Amino acid sequence: MTTPHPRPGTPAPHDTSDGRVVRGRAMPGAGAGDVPAVGRRTRRGATLGTRHQRPDHGPVPASAAWRDGDPVGRRQFADLGPFALESGGRLPAVRLAYETWGELDEDGGNAVLVLHALTGDSHVTGPAGDGHPTAGWWQSMVGPGAPIDTDRWFVVAPNVLGGCQGSTGPASTAPDGRPWGSRFPLLTVRDQVAAEVRLADLLGIDQWALVIGASMGGLRVLEWAASAPDRVEAFAAIATCAQTGGDQIAGFHTQLGAILADPRYRDGDYYDAADGDGPHVGLGIARQIAHQTYRSAAELDERFGRIPQGAEDPLEGGRFAVQSYLDHHGDKLARRFDANTYVTLTRSMITHDLGRDRGGVEAALAQVTARGLVVAVDSDRLFTPAQSERIAAGVPGAGPVRYVRSPYGHDGFLIEEDQVGALVTDFLREGARR
Repeated sequence: MTTPHPRPGTPAPHDTSDGRVVRGRAMPGAGAGDVPAVGRRTRRGATLGTRHQRPDHGPVPASAAWRDGDPVGRRQFADLGPFALESGGRLPAVRLAYETWGELDEDGGNAVLVLHALTGDSHVTGPAGDGHPTAGWWQSMVGPGAPIDTDRWFVVAPNVLGGCQGSTGPASTAPDGRPWGSRFPLLTVRDQVAAEVRLADLLGIDQWALVIGASMGGLRVLEWAASAPDRVEAFAAIATCAQTGGDQIAGFHTQLGAILADPRYRDGDYYDAADGDGPHVGLGIARQIAHQTYRSAAELDERFGRIPQGAEDPLEGGRFAVQSYLDHHGDKLARRFDANTYVTLTRSMITHDLGRDRGGVEAALAQVTARGLVVAVDSDRLFTPAQSERIAAGVPGAGPVRYVRSPYGHDGFLIEEDQVGALVTDFLREGARR
């Protein structure tokens, strides 16, 4: 998730590695066929070991996972008991952290489930504060007067099973008093939804009026609709897929490789490491690989092109602005997330297949009984429009794919808040008329 910025075609500032915003300059000599110009300054001769000095933000924590004893903020907790996993493993005790907004009607008919993406959490809306270092990640969508109006709907947002913001995950304490770390079992999307079904039971919610999520959250939306059809009245699957494909698995694999190759990852047992001695390098690189798929090629070319970063000279070991942009997002994530959690959740996306043991994807989609809203971002290269078309074609109650027109790629589901909000508003209004 990134910060909106001016549309391509307009002079746009770019993010620096320390979060400042500067305007770029064209790199001298960038064009093919350039010849030395009179008065051009003499460069010192960069080598492979030349590095431009980067801003020092202080040591990165070994893990930024929420731990017992940290400020709770708006979190609530549900203890779900022992939990058998699809892979054959078992968790002796599972806890989900979650947040709620609004009031549940007496008949329970106004409940909405919001499911977050890879590095999101339960803090969908609300200010930053103790326990929540950043403001809600989808404030344009959830709140009083928002498309999902909390004066009308009772909204529940859990931190996913395997997450690092209060739910049971690899950073959680195992029965022996140590973090799970490398011993944490493999999870699937089905495991995550099975835990959320138990949460719904504890909350007394028999059926969701709407289950909504984008990206990784959308995987769980579809699994809810397939595995618990009697508990989902309507769903909204945004920028997601019913089955991860080869290109997605390849991208996820390289992200995992970056983390696993970091010697400070220590095979997943790094929680007692000092600040600056954890796997932040590998996690940051994984985020950089992922972030490129979150934006479109056209946007990166138009926004950054070959502009150097500030006063840095790429011919002297400096960076182009787009390199600084990725460095910034890699560092930013490493300071608020957990490497093992990234590995756990990415592996759950790799194994995602709605059709597994259900006769294939089309057979699974055909059994969905909920009314569906399927949304694609037209420039998305992570979860492609073709994957949304497959969902809409397979679900009897889905209707045609609704498109968000955006130059930004996958992140358009967050940036184009007016378009997404209008689609959700119309979908809920249509349901109310039935």
